[in-house]
Amino acid sequence: MRISDNKTVRAAGVSGAAFDTVAIHGCAFDDPLSGSVNVPVYQTATYGQKEVGVAPAYCYSRTGNPTRTALERQLAALEGAECGLAFASGMAAINNVLNVLQSGDHVVAGQDLYGGAYRIFTKLYAKFGVTFTFVDTTDPANVAGAITRRTRLLWLESPSNPLLRLTDIEACAGIARRAGVVTVVDNTFATPVLQRPLDLGADVVVHSTTKYLAGHSDVLGGAVITRDAELHEPFKFFQNAVGAVPGPQDCFLVLRGLRTVGLRVERHCLNARRVAEFLSAHPAVKRVYYPGLTSHPQYALARRQQRDFGGVVSFELGDDVEAVKRFGSGCRLWTLAESLGGVKSLWCHPPTMTHASVEPEVRRGNGIRDGLIRLSVGIEAADDLIADLAEGLDRVASAQAFVAHQESGSCVSRVRREGAELEEACVAGEVSG
Repeated sequence: MRISDNKTVRAAGVSGAAFDTVAIHGCAFDDPLSGSVNVPVYQTATYGQKEVGVAPAYCYSRTGNPTRTALERQLAALEGAECGLAFASGMAAINNVLNVLQSGDHVVAGQDLYGGAYRIFTKLYAKFGVTFTFVDTTDPANVAGAITRRTRLLWLESPSNPLLRLTDIEACAGIARRAGVVTVVDNTFATPVLQRPLDLGADVVVHSTTKYLAGHSDVLGGAVITRDAELHEPFKFFQNAVGAVPGPQDCFLVLRGLRTVGLRVERHCLNARRVAEFLSAHPAVKRVYYPGLTSHPQYALARRQQRDFGGVVSFELGDDVEAVKRFGSGCRLWTLAESLGGVKSLWCHPPTMTHASVEPEVRRGNGIRDGLIRLSVGIEAADDLIADLAEGLDRVASAQAFVAHQESGSCVSRVRREGAELEEACVAGEVSG
């Protein structure tokens, strides 16, 4: 399955155009001064006003900036929406949505989700009286069973971080809608190239634009996108009131990244599929998590819900941190780092990095064991990436073989020792008899 089918999306000025066309033309921005083919960086904090009491289009860059406006239009267009807001980070976007909650409200969320989201849920909003229930959203019945009369939001990640579990967005959004609950989907891993949650019934989409949308690991950003003007209004209010907005240079960098996101994600997916197949065949690897493998329990859902399987692959080296360290010592092209979605391949150890803020017992209960590694597969040559992984994994395999040999030798020695002792006992018995 390829993603170059370019499903059409709605966007101002390019209605009905293919995705890659909208990625370049979707912001519908014209520079009135010079006719620049790129959106200029409006590096200004404030704007001159012509008359007292007459609100201009722009008055202060926390409230609005032309470069940010172009980015927000583009982000909305790619998700097939009308309303988009840009933020200084993915966490700022998550916080913006949570700002609408009040004490006593309840949120149902997936149990396998980004550690930063879990942290802001349980360490910040919980102390203000917001309650959270974490369930396995791979089964819609769990979602239905967790919703109460106080539930305001259903928070989903699909694929999830870091175990790449999928949620049937259409089914769960339908359950939420019938209960009057707003469905929020973090679409960072899939991107609108592969999946548009609003088309599946979700109400709100959030992104860390730091990842695939910007795509070069050189800028932080976030987004909140919806088709519902009534939901957008409070989001816009809190964007201005809280002020966690991106600067114009950051907006420019994300806009630049959006122009090539379709091409990049296609290459990410091609490389990730090959990496996942390689890992599945390596003896040092205990388990591989990738929706594009037929062994993935939700492979059929992935084919139905997404246009390809994504650029993240996770795998386990047992439950051994030392094995993880040995793996890392053999890698040269893969960099140990936080984040994902950039052109350069990265690997991370979720238990000590992205999910370190999750309590160990909760983390392990959700299936995130100490031997888990998450790969952000870049766009380098797949053969080179696989050869580099092989170097790291061969070190793990060698260590495993050495331990097995030592244990086997100890067993043989023990058998020999016990046999000698038995023989001595028998001889002593015959003499005494």
